[in-house]
Amino acid sequence: MNDKKREPISDRRKFILSMARGAGLAALGGLVWSAYVDEVTASTLLLRPPGALAEKDFLKTCIKCGLCVEACPYDTLLLAKPGDNKPLGTPYFIPRDVPCYMCTDIPCVPVCPTGALDEESVTTNGVLDINSAEMGLAVIDAESCIAFWGIQCDACYRACPILEEAITIDYAQNLRTGKHAYMTPVVHSDACTGCGMCELACVTEKASIFVLPREVSMGKAGSHYIKGWDKSDEKRLEDAEMKTTTTKLSEKSAMDSLNDSEDLY
Repeated sequence: MNDKKREPISDRRKFILSMARGAGLAALGGLVWSAYVDEVTASTLLLRPPGALAEKDFLKTCIKCGLCVEACPYDTLLLAKPGDNKPLGTPYFIPRDVPCYMCTDIPCVPVCPTGALDEESVTTNGVLDINSAEMGLAVIDAESCIAFWGIQCDACYRACPILEEAITIDYAQNLRTGKHAYMTPVVHSDACTGCGMCELACVTEKASIFVLPREVSMGKAGSHYIKGWDKSDEKRLEDAEMKTTTTKLSEKSAMDSLNDSEDLY
């Protein structure tokens, strides 16, 4: 039996060991942070639960608790895990796999403890209203949608839970045959919630109608143009700032510019 007492660790050795541990933790933290940044930068096309704040605000507010995922009765919502190329621990859904089934009581929203899922944004006249949700917007690819080929298909139209509002059918004569009609779907952004039921129902191999975040799928006219016939549209000009662009042509009056034919020869 060895009765020799263990020699105490010197201060110098303690310092080296603590430095080594610190370096190791720093390296591990750097790897984790790097992985997290990679996940975040690849998340521009995510669909969030009903009532989700704008993506930047959502990422700041969501604490990755998973309560919304647990509350979903259809297993629609998923929690992003490493390798998903999405912000870790945040909820999202893939309509082609499992869409949002538009629960009238929206159970995923009230359980959110931080307001990342804003209950007020999906409330109308004091009552939860799933039809006011804006999870995304359905977009149609006319090149692959067989209805635009002249083949009768209204699968997305029939699957839409807000029938005759979010998706309608447009009828037009098929000039190729002369006796058939095109029955093509039209998505209305003011009613579409982005639930994705249409995407799930689409009969083509890769869905010809698919849901994208609204900031991706919708354009923006800006304050340069307004609907002169729509008084409410003038509200967009309230925060507009005037910008004047000066060019060589603008140095002259309008009449002088019209009468100047120098550049025509």
